Amino acid sequence: MKKIEAIIKPFKLDEVREALSEVGITGLTVTEVKGFGRQKGHTELYRGAEYVVDFLPKIKVEIVITDDIVDQTVEAIIKAAQTGKIGDGKIFVSSVEQVVRIRTGETNEAAI
Repeated sequence: MKKIEAIIKPFKLDEVREALSEVGITGLTVTEVKGFGRQKGHTELYRGAEYVVDFLPKIKVEIVITDDIVDQTVEAIIKAAQTGKIGDGKIFVSSVEQVVRIRTGETNEAAI
């Protein structure tokens, strides 16, 4: 099993969710996060005063899936989240050793 964490632009969330649904993903976790990479934030003007916004708003999407659909899932996220501009985000894929569904006690693939 694999865990996919995707950091995307907030306005791309609906497109990513729909793309994941088409691949067969039935559950995901979404968190509002802040951060920066190469973008390094930006400066804004507010009531005549200039200030630096270091951390930009992003969305973190987390999914745990079986190994056989990892490539499809990553491709779906890339196609849905890509704008071609800086700050599109990143996708991290890591191994998951065990999953347990609390309600039923099911484990691993049966718990996904």
